Amino acid sequence: MLSEKQKKEFKERLLQMKTEAENQMEEYQQDQAKEDFENDRTGEISSIADHPGDQGTDQFERAKEQTFYEQAREKLMEVEDALKRMEEGRYGLSEKSGEPIPIERLEAMPTARYKVEEAEKINQQ
Repeated sequence: MLSEKQKKEFKERLLQMKTEAENQMEEYQQDQAKEDFENDRTGEISSIADHPGDQGTDQFERAKEQTFYEQAREKLMEVEDALKRMEEGRYGLSEKSGEPIPIERLEAMPTARYKVEEAEKINQQ
């Protein structure tokens, strides 16, 4: 079981991760607000593309930004779930077996829900 000191350290780390994810999502949303003025986003003077490759690059960049947003959103959900488990006294215990998750795993992945062996079995299914 985790000591109170360890729980406090993990909670601080989770809150920091939450802030980072929220900041990433907000940054993306601010960039999307610029969509109304596409030229501000691309730095182009004219709204007519000079080359078809420019359109492809812009499309690639938008897809990449969307991927980063989705990753930040998933991270935020995982962190919020870990904080909820902490409030309920279930943090650090496997959701599958109820056994303690090794501290090394939690240090590497503070949002871990399962022991490594259990996660591997779940991913194989």
